[in-house]
Amino acid sequence: MPEHASAAWLLLAAVASAFAGMGWLALSMPMHAQQAWNRAPAPAALRVLRWLGAIAIAAALFLCLRVDHATMAVLVWVMALSGAALMVAFVLSSRPYWLRVLAPWVRGAGGG
Repeated sequence: MPEHASAAWLLLAAVASAFAGMGWLALSMPMHAQQAWNRAPAPAALRVLRWLGAIAIAAALFLCLRVDHATMAVLVWVMALSGAALMVAFVLSSRPYWLRVLAPWVRGAGGG
């Protein structure tokens, strides 16, 4: 695979990881979990979501660092996080139940 194609895939994975991380962090907040599942999950589930969010954001930084030198990678990482946060905010404001796909193990009200 050519070098530029490999970099593009790594950056796409970084953006996906940033989106998942921001989504998990949002879902770890009881208010947003209430929006997505019509109830707040157990505190243990919220802690798991918080940890997953932190790990995914760190993974996004690692992926960015694999593509470019540190100063450019951090810039791209911050831009990816900003874009991901904006996308998660838009989803939360219009279709919060779409974020359920990030945590299928969490049960909503009535088992779904």
